[in-house]
Amino acid sequence: MKLGIIRCQQTEDYCPGTSCFKMAREHKGVFEGVNEEIEIVGFTNCGGCPGKKAVMRARLLAERGADTIAFASCIQKGTPIGYPCPFNKKMKTLIERHLPGMRLLDYTHDAPAPKAPEE
Repeated sequence: MKLGIIRCQQTEDYCPGTSCFKMAREHKGVFEGVNEEIEIVGFTNCGGCPGKKAVMRARLLAERGADTIAFASCIQKGTPIGYPCPFNKKMKTLIERHLPGMRLLDYTHDAPAPKAPEE
């Protein structure tokens, strides 16, 4: 599997993606049962709300070899702060339309990532 990961731009300040990478490396979370090597070919953000750049970002990942795109858990599950992206379904629908045949995964991991620092 050649994997591209799209994550929430607003989560970048306090999540380096460590749990996403670990789950792919250890074949856990959504990657449990994947019986092939998982190579991460790219890790990018959605472009910010309302996610209009997600299609372009997915296309860039595909151009770099991704055959699978995972939405990081911060998008659908709201990890680590419990606030899922209100645009996640629309982003997925648009990517499916513009990149037919691309395998899409709704999240990367179940376990919560470390909490965001207090401001």
